[in-house]
Amino acid sequence: MDSKQVVLAFWDAMKTNDFAKASQWLSPDFEGFWPQSGELTMGRDNFTAINSFYPANGVWEFTIHSIVCDGATVVTDVSITDSVQKARAITFHTVENGLIRKQKEFWPDPMEAQEWRAKWVKVVQEYTLNV
Repeated sequence: MDSKQVVLAFWDAMKTNDFAKASQWLSPDFEGFWPQSGELTMGRDNFTAINSFYPANGVWEFTIHSIVCDGATVVTDVSITDSVQKARAITFHTVENGLIRKQKEFWPDPMEAQEWRAKWVKVVQEYTLNV
């Protein structure tokens, strides 16, 4: 499998909400970093635990909006919801030896469109940029 296929398989496993199954796509020495909070998750077991014990309101749903691959680096833009909470994650994955070795994941908070910019922008719910 190439790096893109590994990351897609990881997200497919996440869609099952079986986080131990998803962790099988991570290397044993996995490192997951959340820059906003400065938290570093180390190892498959900690990945599984933090996702399993997260206080969800239902089954997690994952929607991939885009994926970009350059060798061992894969970047995904994914929406995540449990039908109450809604979030978006931009994740930089590093794939080594057929497994995800590192993830750096950004969770951007939504922001209301600023009125002062209205004459220069159009407010849209979803937009796909083809590059």
